[in-house]
Amino acid sequence: MSFFLNQKTMFIFLISWSLLELLSAVEVSLITTTTSKAPSQRPPHNPASVPEPEKTTLPMFVVNYPRIQIPFEITLWVLLASFAKIGFHVYHKITIWIPETCLLIAVGLIVGGIMHSVHEEPPAVLTSSVFFLYMLPPIVLDSAYFMPTRAFFENMGTVMWFSVVGTLWNSIGIGISLFGICQIQAFGVQDITLQENLLFASIIAAVDPVAVLTVFEDVNIHEQLYIVAFGESLFNDAVTVVLYNLFNHVAILPVLDVADVFLAVARFFVVGLGGILFGLFFGFVASFTTRFTWKVREIEPLFIFMYSYLSYLLAELLSISSIMAIVTCALTMKYYVEENVSQRSCTTIRHTIKMLGTVTETLIFFFLGVVTVTTDHEWNWGYVLFTLFFAQLWRTLGILVLTQIINPFRTIPFNFKDQFGLAYSGLRGAITFALVFTLPDTILRKKLFITTSITIIIFTVFVQGISIRPIIELMNVRKTNRDLCTINVEIHKRLMEHTTAGIEDLCGHWNHHTLKDRYT
Repeated sequence: MSFFLNQKTMFIFLISWSLLELLSAVEVSLITTTTSKAPSQRPPHNPASVPEPEKTTLPMFVVNYPRIQIPFEITLWVLLASFAKIGFHVYHKITIWIPETCLLIAVGLIVGGIMHSVHEEPPAVLTSSVFFLYMLPPIVLDSAYFMPTRAFFENMGTVMWFSVVGTLWNSIGIGISLFGICQIQAFGVQDITLQENLLFASIIAAVDPVAVLTVFEDVNIHEQLYIVAFGESLFNDAVTVVLYNLFNHVAILPVLDVADVFLAVARFFVVGLGGILFGLFFGFVASFTTRFTWKVREIEPLFIFMYSYLSYLLAELLSISSIMAIVTCALTMKYYVEENVSQRSCTTIRHTIKMLGTVTETLIFFFLGVVTVTTDHEWNWGYVLFTLFFAQLWRTLGILVLTQIINPFRTIPFNFKDQFGLAYSGLRGAITFALVFTLPDTILRKKLFITTSITIIIFTVFVQGISIRPIIELMNVRKTNRDLCTINVEIHKRLMEHTTAGIEDLCGHWNHHTLKDRYT
């Protein structure tokens, strides 16, 4: 940590940021000079006399900080987070053993400590509207657009199995277990209902293994384990948000009867399938539109962002899964649109998507550190520790049970080492942090939920995130050879894949080979 404190750039930026924040609380006014006649020169006997107007001097400049406060502070936050990322990679060896998310949280803790010492309030940016409409779409679009699609469609069944069934398993298991703990009077949390525990459990179930995926890629973990961890983190977010909205509605119901349960299950599938259909529609519309942009190459990247964001917004409008919509739209556009647009547009699209996703996720982890220091917390040892225990327990049991069910259907089954890698990669991150802050104020124990979530995020990111690399290397988990294939091998591989897809098409029996051929 002393490495970062010794950086001149970070010192200068932190000092300037603190001065500007203090400046926002002070009203700046210019001294005006006025001249008027003395009272003795005015005729005292003439009540109708009008005093001369005050004469002001023309100011050289005017400081109007409230006018630019919001965009100015947003710019400073983005610059500060960007400088932090630059500082991490100046000495690149530290990011090999300590995940970048840990370093971002650490810098956020330092900034939060400075703000707390000067009695400055944290930025009110993580409202429900800001997160769902502006911060979440770039993160999801980045993950979906850069997903290895060929590997994903080869393992799509396993990915969806762990994402959907695994998330339901974790949410229900953690929720019911916490409700059982709430019945113990010694913990003093009897006022937390079953619906509220399920709502909180759906937030805790969201995994965000950004640091783990980086480690998996560095140590050349075999492709099947990597793509399952990647796909689970992406589609798990979609399922988590659906469950969050569902349990958020259920939490306000005074009594939960059987009809409500059946309606909730039906809505879960309607919301998910509706998002997929929306994404497919806008993905194909974008592909069709870009066929006619060969004379206006400048606006080609605009269609990628507008159609994907439009699918997200309209899905939010109709209360269906907006994450599934933007994920499906990105997967559809990735290859069909890039075949129509120029190479320069493809480069612009890729860099812009990666920039937006990285900056947004960086800010969320950065704010996590700031809010940890500056926010009022409600601490309950029993509830916090049991939540951490149940989160690890139910994920481990879920991986073990679900793997035994899916292994007979896989060409390459997951062994015990692979299952440990999947279970240990269940870090909590940006989605958990943002969702818990968007909980409605009607939740009486909202502060306890926030404190518990932050504790779990910090524990999983720092403990599991730092220890995952040495454990994976010590266990000697299966590796893969990432060397590029020869042209001959690549041609024969593609030939067999297209031939298999063609045979399925002629037989009228579509399988994952046909689906992979359509999207890759």
